Amino acid sequence: MARIRIPSTIVIIFITVQTGFLLFMYARYSSFLLQSEEKPSQVHVLILSSWRSGSSFVGQLFSQHPSVFYLMEPAWHVWVTMYQNSAKVLHMAVRDLVRSVFLCDMSVFDAYMPWKRNLSDLFQWAASRALCSAPACDSFQRTDITSELACKTLCGRYPFSKVEEACKTYSHVVIKEVRFFDLKVLYPLLTDPSLNLKIIHLVRDPRAVVKSREQSVKALARDNGIVLSTNGTKVEDSKYQVMQEVCRSHVQIYETATLKPPNFLKDRYLMVRFEDLVRDPLSEISEMYKFADLSLTPRLKSWIYNITHGQGPGKKKEAFKITSRDAVSVSQAWRNVLSFQKVKKIQEVCKGAINILGYQLVDSEKEQRDLTLDLVLPRRQNQFSWSSFNPKY
Repeated sequence: MARIRIPSTIVIIFITVQTGFLLFMYARYSSFLLQSEEKPSQVHVLILSSWRSGSSFVGQLFSQHPSVFYLMEPAWHVWVTMYQNSAKVLHMAVRDLVRSVFLCDMSVFDAYMPWKRNLSDLFQWAASRALCSAPACDSFQRTDITSELACKTLCGRYPFSKVEEACKTYSHVVIKEVRFFDLKVLYPLLTDPSLNLKIIHLVRDPRAVVKSREQSVKALARDNGIVLSTNGTKVEDSKYQVMQEVCRSHVQIYETATLKPPNFLKDRYLMVRFEDLVRDPLSEISEMYKFADLSLTPRLKSWIYNITHGQGPGKKKEAFKITSRDAVSVSQAWRNVLSFQKVKKIQEVCKGAINILGYQLVDSEKEQRDLTLDLVLPRRQNQFSWSSFNPKY
């Protein structure tokens, strides 16, 4: 049987070429792995809260930042369209919409408002400074502090396509949402490699929340029905059933994030109490900005001081507006406004949340009215670790 002899030089060349090809493919694969492990270019922040907890105020603290694209409660469109369902059933649709917004894919709104033509078709669009300045609207600069009234007057007729166009030009995308009642629903977003998600969990004394809710009973009636699964029937929540669910959700979110949390939550969850925020605004806001990889500007510092050092608690018609107020007085107004009988009932349905979130129960009307008695406990006295992020406590 004849044997074919291959010159050694050809063998060497073949081996060299094969080795080079393998090295090239390995380098390509390694580069792909490195790229897949890199964080997305944008930072995504979800302000997670409940109605009347000061979340619109916190949203504005981010919205007015020149590096932030902000939307206020985009999931409102989901709830309005599918109002006969329960909050639990709508969790998935809300999560999908929030993910799309974080990725600046605004086609997700086609399912909820197929007629959209202008910026003004989007819920509370004028609360977003990013939609009131270039490239969404030519009337303001990114460094301007904008007002809803001026924005509505000048920018409402710009095309809806500007929402997506503007979103893609910012380093941070921030969403304020009050329609999540379970932190575990957000796990797919926290583990999604296309997102760099951080969660700011804003809470407020439930007694103060009830006082604020009483200023906007009709506006909250439909949402109450969804929370209580009434198949589309509006509810005024005179028995505090919605408040009970809200308090339960805050406890669930907080305990999930702080008691043996999954590794992917490390340094991605921050608890903020509204009362701490209004008592020491610049310090608390600096911590939130640091958490979100942002920094305060001189113009923002001045604006924050002005809106937290106004005169009085604000008018009833301003319940959903961000105006200059005495923020500390706002946070304590419930102690003079609510009857002790109401306070006792709220404390019954929200006792767990009041204790865990660091507030003091009152045992008498005298304690309630005595403003020298501080009902906001220092965070270091809490039985749970406040946040893995914040080293101060």
